[in-house]
Amino acid sequence: MKQLQNWLAEYGESHQNSSNKKIHWICVPLIFFSIVGLLFDIKLPFQLNSSQPITVAHLALLFVFVYYFLLSWRLSIGMFVFGCLCLLGCRLLTAWGVVELWKICLVVFSLAWIGQFYGHKIEGKKPSFLKDIQFLLIGPAWLMSFVYQKLQISY
Repeated sequence: MKQLQNWLAEYGESHQNSSNKKIHWICVPLIFFSIVGLLFDIKLPFQLNSSQPITVAHLALLFVFVYYFLLSWRLSIGMFVFGCLCLLGCRLLTAWGVVELWKICLVVFSLAWIGQFYGHKIEGKKPSFLKDIQFLLIGPAWLMSFVYQKLQISY
């Protein structure tokens, strides 16, 4: 398995342009959230308590956190917190009930990917995930690494 620093450095190669970086700061978390939201709408036939069923999002995030933990246990903590915030957001949007969660997430997902591809057009380089699908999980970790640097936390 590649080391986290190698993943982040390779990802960073196609994310040098400041406009593309700014777009990624908006779009990568939105894509992550929208995927969690789409999976949150798929309920499993068991639950932990009467008010919160287990969803496919819970299981998917478990596997995602194992992946991050294998790369860096410290960084996985930040990603765990962000994943929990995504789950909380999904729960709040579901409780709000004005628009179905999957519809909101589908629109957010589509618009965020348009933004991502626009950013890469500005950058003049293809998105990293076209080289290796794992970069879809490295993007959020790349952003989290900047948060850690700002907070002076080693990852």
